[in-house]
Amino acid sequence: MRNQSVSTGRQPATPMSRRRFVARAATIGVAGMTSSLLAACSRLGPVRPAAAPATLPAEQTVAPPAAGSAQVAFVKTSDRADGVRRALELLAPIDLAGKRIVVKPNFNSADPAPGSTHPDVLRTLLAHLAAAGPASLTLADRSGMGDTRRVMEIIGADNLAKEYGCECIVLDELDADAWEMVTVAGGHWQQGFPFPRFVREADVVVQACCLKTHRYGGHFTLSLKNSVGLVAKYLPGDGYNYMSELHNSRHQRTLIAEINTAYAPALVVIDGVEAFVRGGPASGERVAANVVLAGSDRVALDAVGVALLRYFGTTAEVSQGPIFGQEQIARAVELGLGVSSPQQITLVTDDTASAAFASEIEGILAAA
Repeated sequence: MRNQSVSTGRQPATPMSRRRFVARAATIGVAGMTSSLLAACSRLGPVRPAAAPATLPAEQTVAPPAAGSAQVAFVKTSDRADGVRRALELLAPIDLAGKRIVVKPNFNSADPAPGSTHPDVLRTLLAHLAAAGPASLTLADRSGMGDTRRVMEIIGADNLAKEYGCECIVLDELDADAWEMVTVAGGHWQQGFPFPRFVREADVVVQACCLKTHRYGGHFTLSLKNSVGLVAKYLPGDGYNYMSELHNSRHQRTLIAEINTAYAPALVVIDGVEAFVRGGPASGERVAANVVLAGSDRVALDAVGVALLRYFGTTAEVSQGPIFGQEQIARAVELGLGVSSPQQITLVTDDTASAAFASEIEGILAAA
C-alpha cells in the first residue's frame, strides 16, 4: 500500500484549517460560467399508497472515515486502470472475503465514458473484488436512456461479469417482490421509492461513477445521483412512474439525495479521466480532467467532484454559491450521509503531480 502522505516534498495529508484553505484559495481564480439546463420529463402517473418505512440493514459493511472526517483518494492520471489501482491502495483496506458484494456502475446509457462507466474501470474493480474471495459478486443497474440489457451488451459488461464469476442483474427485469419500498422521515417522495432488496441485504456495495454535469435538472451526476439507477421506474403490475415523479419534481435534487438513505456504499470510485463540464449525462462538452477519486463518503466525493467541474469551467448552476450549498449535497448533509464542510475532507495522494493538483482543488473547495 502506498503511503498516504507524499514522499516528494509534500507534508503528510491532514485535514486543513479554514485559514490555510482560504489562504490557498486566494491564489486560485475560477472563471464564471453560464449555461441553462433543459427539462425533459414526462407527466406523472397515478399516486400509490404510502408504504411503511424501511431501514438500512445493520450488517451491511461500511468503511467510514474517522469521526467527523473523510479521506478521498486523489490520483492524477490518464490511465484509468492504474488510477483505480492506486486510489484503492491509498484507502484503508475493506474486508471483502466471504462477503456478498454488489457493484453499481453508471450504465444510464451505452454512450462511451463519461456517458457510462469505462470498461477499464469496471474490469479493474471486478478483478480487485473477485481476488478477495467474496461469497458472491453481483453487477446490477437500470438504464435511464435505453434498454438496460442491451446497454450492458454494448458496453461489454455482461462478458466482463462472466470473466470474473459475477452475476449480472438487470433491475428492470426483477419481480415485484424483489423490491422494497423505502420512505424517509420528512422526505419529499410522494410515497417513498422502490429499492432492490438484494442491494439492501448485501454486505458490501461498491459504486463506479463518472464525473459529469446533468442537463435534465440534476445539475451534476457523481456518486449521490448514481444511486438513481437503483430505483425502479415501475414496479411490475403497477403503472406508477417513479422516474416521472423524480424528474418533474421541483425537489428533484433533494429526492436524489434521499435515495441514498437506502444504503451505504463501502467504496465509491469516480472516473474523472474524462469529464462532461456541460451537457450530460449521455453526451456533452468533454474535457481531459485526468483524475480518479475514491472513498466511502458520498458527500465528500461529490464536493470534490463539483470543485473539479468548477476548476475546468462548468455550468452556471454548478458554479454558483457554496459547494455545500448545492441542493444534492446540502440535503445529503441534512440526512447525515457524510461530512458537513470542506474542512472535514482530506485529499490523499501518492505523487507530486497528484499533490499539486489536489492543492488547487482544496483551494476551490474552501473558497466556495
